[in-house]
Amino acid sequence: MQVIRLNKHLKNNRNRMIEGKKCSNVVLKTRKIGKWVDVNTDEIFKGKKVILFSLPGAFTPVCSEKQLPGFEENYDKLLGLGIDEVYCISVNDGFVMNAWADKQKLRKVKVLPDGNADFTRAMGMLVDKKHVGFGQRSWRYCTIINDGVVEKWWQEDGMNNDGSDPDPYDQTTPENCIEYLSKK
Repeated sequence: MQVIRLNKHLKNNRNRMIEGKKCSNVVLKTRKIGKWVDVNTDEIFKGKKVILFSLPGAFTPVCSEKQLPGFEENYDKLLGLGIDEVYCISVNDGFVMNAWADKQKLRKVKVLPDGNADFTRAMGMLVDKKHVGFGQRSWRYCTIINDGVVEKWWQEDGMNNDGSDPDPYDQTTPENCIEYLSKK
């Protein structure tokens, strides 16, 4: 099975190229009960069907007001359609992701910090957000991963490194996941 690797020339039409490929195995540094805990992406995805959505940053407007709350609100519906777990990943450290989850009063969606951007880079979704002082961050995407393999892929249009986007959010919604899963 082919593993996803960084591919800088891909922009808006990645879904045909990424679906059916195995996710790269990456160790994420998380914080749980005051201790560092390594979380291996192979272990998270193995034998499960999960939704993983990524966003540019914790505490940012679209991420905090639309995307994360939308997945939290639709969590039970997604599980009812065959999903085992829903994860939110962002290029932020474990402290920030945990504080954001607390502030958002998350009870269902699990947050994953990608502080070094290793997973985001491996997925080919790392972009430069220097124009807003963020440095390198993830482009907004959402995927259904089935036993470590990308089954379905969505990403926002306009992936770029120069800030020429309005921070789009219409492809990577829980509603698109529900529509896809309802047809299966």
